[in-house]
Amino acid sequence: MKGTLAQVRGYERSVQLLMVNQFTINLGFYMLMPYLAAHLSGTLGLAGWIVGLVLGVRNFSQQGMFLVGGTLADRFGYKPMIVAGCVLRTAGFATLGLVDSLAALIAASAATGLAGALFNPAVRAYLAADAGERRVEAFALFNVFYQAGILLGPLVGMVLTGVDFRVTCLVSAGIFALLSIVQIRALPARRAGDTKGGKEGQDRDGVLAQWRGILANRPFLLFSGAMIGSYVLSFQVYLALPLEVRRVGGDGEFGTAAVAALFAASGLSTIVGQTRVTAWCKARYEPGQALTRGLAAMGLAFVPLSLATAVPVPDAGVGLWLLAAVPPMLAALLLAVGTMIAYPFEMDTIVRLSGDRLVATHYGLYNTICGIGITLGNLLTGASLDAAREAGMPALPWICLCALGLACAAALWGLHRTGRLAAPAAGPQPVAA
Repeated sequence: MKGTLAQVRGYERSVQLLMVNQFTINLGFYMLMPYLAAHLSGTLGLAGWIVGLVLGVRNFSQQGMFLVGGTLADRFGYKPMIVAGCVLRTAGFATLGLVDSLAALIAASAATGLAGALFNPAVRAYLAADAGERRVEAFALFNVFYQAGILLGPLVGMVLTGVDFRVTCLVSAGIFALLSIVQIRALPARRAGDTKGGKEGQDRDGVLAQWRGILANRPFLLFSGAMIGSYVLSFQVYLALPLEVRRVGGDGEFGTAAVAALFAASGLSTIVGQTRVTAWCKARYEPGQALTRGLAAMGLAFVPLSLATAVPVPDAGVGLWLLAAVPPMLAALLLAVGTMIAYPFEMDTIVRLSGDRLVATHYGLYNTICGIGITLGNLLTGASLDAAREAGMPALPWICLCALGLACAAALWGLHRTGRLAAPAAGPQPVAA
């Protein structure tokens, strides 16, 4: 960890602050969100479909507004959108803990989602701009702080929720309020076009003309489509792997501990290994090659689970525990390795394919495309897990997930070999309004 902090000190103050900010954002978010469903269904006694509606509104408002958030960041500056997102999440999280009416809960949930759509593209575009030629290394460090927040947040939330979920909400809101003040006072103002590598006059065209220009950027759209698989696969740490652990090991204390170990292994491996993996890959591979290997590793992560379906499930004892925990743990670790390989080069490639023009808008559209892919992928994965068990083909979902990873890796290799992952000669051409 000392080496990581030493690397962080080598960047400008703005980059350092953005990394610490992302840790704090994830800390505040993940100390609350894992326990929200239990609060809505338990404390407030809401029906299951209403709980799903409240949670779904948050996800939809975030995924659906990423493009708008990125566009606003390019047009009005990165800092205002980061501050606005933090302020909005402060209000949203405080409201979730203080109200019990459905309308207020839906409004608060929508506000927390919109907040993410405002600051996520802005943070990444700001980081890319101020890191300059060291973008890949900066995004590797960014992912370390990102995962540290995810790892610590639920632990803090568990302690606070043990007292009262409202305490969790108010503490989380307080964190975002403090973060808002820090952004206002300490984060330098940045605007698309006045940072390193920025292009002049990015907002002279109308918004619709800018969007049409991005939609005409075929390499960017192809890359976005190919990367959907990485998000579908990585999300299985939260969906398919916990379901498999509990299916084999049961819902008791062992199942709970094994699921917690999955999350811990994924987060800790990234915190410990991300910068080393990135340095190793950058010294040996071009970005397209690293992306291909990362996706291939993510696809191969499901091979242990596929092989495990051929092993008879013991009734009890150490054998049962090993079968329930080891294959999902291996899958989680391989998914983490694949993500470590791909993520910094993925973020860097988006900047290159944008031609350093309207970077936040490109990030916004990219997040929307991948978010839609995650939703569809999770629906299909969940349905296939149940259907495959009933049909007596338990290995089929894991084989399909493996095939998805390898297919996306092949698509990225094709884009790399044809030069479509290289920076455009003059960036996307403006389209007349």
